[in-house]
Amino acid sequence: MSHLVQLAQEEIQNPLLPPIPELVIGLIAFAIVFAVLAKKLLPNINKVLEERREAIEGGMEKADAAKAEAESVLEQYKAQLAEARHEAARLRQEAQEQGTAIIAEMRAEGQRQREDIIAAGHAQIAADRKSAATALRQDVGKLATDLAGKLVGESLEDHARQSRTIDRFLDELEEKAEAAR
Repeated sequence: MSHLVQLAQEEIQNPLLPPIPELVIGLIAFAIVFAVLAKKLLPNINKVLEERREAIEGGMEKADAAKAEAESVLEQYKAQLAEARHEAARLRQEAQEQGTAIIAEMRAEGQRQREDIIAAGHAQIAADRKSAATALRQDVGKLATDLAGKLVGESLEDHARQSRTIDRFLDELEEKAEAAR
């Protein structure tokens, strides 16, 4: 029978259910540990989490502010770049216009110098022609006077007479030359 009693006692005690006094002591110990953790550890954990949240939010606000500032600076740089490009285009246009004006001025100066040189050449040719005509007239006159003196048999040394004869002879030659044209 003792064996049966022992079996009955073993049946009553379920291994999954702890004894009541152990259960009560365990709950009290759990409550004490929970209270200590709630009083001491939980505020520190909440404080660290709050600081971390504020740091993250502050970092995000700083990042947003930095991003806005960077966008502002970027817009300023783009505006300055556009202005610099516009200024460069204007300077290129001015340089091109000045180059065109200088070329036109140089062409005009070259044309004027060419005309001056041509005019000087024509004047020199006219002067040379007049000088040659005068020299030729004198030479032809002298030869004509000498020839006429030999043909006539008398000396034509009188200068006034000689000039009239030469002029008359040359005038006749010029009239014949104009009639032949």
